[in-house]
Amino acid sequence: MRVEQTRVSSLELFFDLVFVFTITQLTTVLISHPNGRGLAAACVKLAMIWWMYAGYSWLTNQIDVRTFAHRALLLAGMGGWLILALAIPEAFDTTGFTFGVAYLVIVVVHAALFTHAQSEVSARSFLMVGRSNLVFAIAILVAGAIGGPLQWVVWTVAAIGLWVVPALTATGVFELEPSHFVERHSLVVIIALGESVVAVGIGASGIPVDLSLIGVALLGLALVAGLWWTYFSDEEEVERVMREADHVERGRMALQGFSYAHYALLLGIVLIAAALKKATGHPFEPASTAAALELSGGAALFLAGDIAFLWALRIEVSRAQLYTALLAAGTVALGKVAPAAQIAALVAILVGLGVSRSPQRRAAPAPRPASPPAPPR
Repeated sequence: MRVEQTRVSSLELFFDLVFVFTITQLTTVLISHPNGRGLAAACVKLAMIWWMYAGYSWLTNQIDVRTFAHRALLLAGMGGWLILALAIPEAFDTTGFTFGVAYLVIVVVHAALFTHAQSEVSARSFLMVGRSNLVFAIAILVAGAIGGPLQWVVWTVAAIGLWVVPALTATGVFELEPSHFVERHSLVVIIALGESVVAVGIGASGIPVDLSLIGVALLGLALVAGLWWTYFSDEEEVERVMREADHVERGRMALQGFSYAHYALLLGIVLIAAALKKATGHPFEPASTAAALELSGGAALFLAGDIAFLWALRIEVSRAQLYTALLAAGTVALGKVAPAAQIAALVAILVGLGVSRSPQRRAAPAPRPASPPAPPR
């Protein structure tokens, strides 16, 4: 049985810095190719990337990161992630082989470390997942070297297979420590949201700092803050549910909620970051259809991912959350008028959701019963 690890280590935080770069590179893909091909490329790459990045979150929940050998291997894995991030923008054109080599390194390091999990049950359960990861990594490498239409087909199949195979096969039991696991994913979401703020700053580069820029920058920050508020409103409840579940149920919640649902959350953040970068430079000029769809679709996808996350953990979802996702998707027309108007509308929608889910409203005290009449004297 593993020793409980309730805090995320500084090495894991250092490791997550690479994730900022991968998200930035995916945003670059959408900015460079604001069309269906760019969106498809970002979806496929994120599916492969997030599967293994989530795998490293499971990994560091299961090993002692204080030992020299484990730290050295994690740092080697970081090198693989950095090379992979560098290859992301042109992975379907000229750097597919480099992406594939880096991905294989990431998978091999992950597998090597997972065999040393402090829980023998978790180490045995990983064998099935590890084998499928290795098979798909080799397919990604070979297809990346060949390129062309075959690469698109193989990478798409691999991206789907990485997620579907574990759901269809018996993968055993993983003895996850809930506090560390929840905090690990919370920090990943915060880091990804931070990239959206960075996108605002990049979009403002070279533009005079006047009231227009200040206004749209603050609106962008408010939008990101609204997403943060939405996700973290249930942080304590999420940890409580994970802690009270047995190992089998906790593993199911981890796979469906923290892996599958978080893919939608992160893809939504990538779309929003790309849209904010474009909007910052031209906040009051009509946006392209693609940019308006990125902003509305990204917000709606984030909200839908949050709903799926709560459903996976059997946490109640309010009607307001469902309505908010639909309203966010309907803001496209405002973006065609002015991106600032669309961002402001999304901020207003998220504020309304936050008010409806405030602790006072969610746990309002029951009215006190009226005092019975005094008995006659």
